[in-house]
Amino acid sequence: MKIGYARVSTRDQSYNMQVDALEKAGCKKIYKEVASGAKTARPVLEDLLAHLREEDILVVWKLDRLGRSLKHLVSLTQDLMENKVGLISLNDPLDTTTAQGRLVFNIFASLAEFERDLIRERTQAGLQAARARGRFGGRPRGLSKQAEATAMAAETLYKEGNLSVQAIAERLSISKPTLYRYLRSRGVLIGRKV
Repeated sequence: MKIGYARVSTRDQSYNMQVDALEKAGCKKIYKEVASGAKTARPVLEDLLAHLREEDILVVWKLDRLGRSLKHLVSLTQDLMENKVGLISLNDPLDTTTAQGRLVFNIFASLAEFERDLIRERTQAGLQAARARGRFGGRPRGLSKQAEATAMAAETLYKEGNLSVQAIAERLSISKPTLYRYLRSRGVLIGRKV
């Protein structure tokens, strides 16, 4: 059975063009959703995917209505194919119910993998170049000025010995692990009150 999926990004937009094309393509049921293409959560799409059965064909007006990115689209299409569900895009050269369509999909998948590899290589090259210039990534070491002030207060309260560790943490509105980290940053020996 052909099942359609139509998506618009905002309530101001209309499904009409997509729905008309999906009906003309022979879709018996059409799921409609209002969701930004960048959104991860798409409850209507998730419901549709949960109801697809073997030999069903998911039909979309255009691939960008279905996938958030090439990587997401490739993953989704692979899942459909593993479950013996076809995918047809009416305005893109993709029809996984045919040998030619599966070839096109595999080219898309290869391009997505190639893109991921290029990004990884560029990232590594950038990190190596930065290291060669003496720069290292990551969060700056040490404490911020505000954290340093809290660490000084923690040290004073801890050394006074009048409050428990839990009480000091509560008074400073920090967790116990943060309190211990602040004390270590100040060179305080933990467990021995001075």
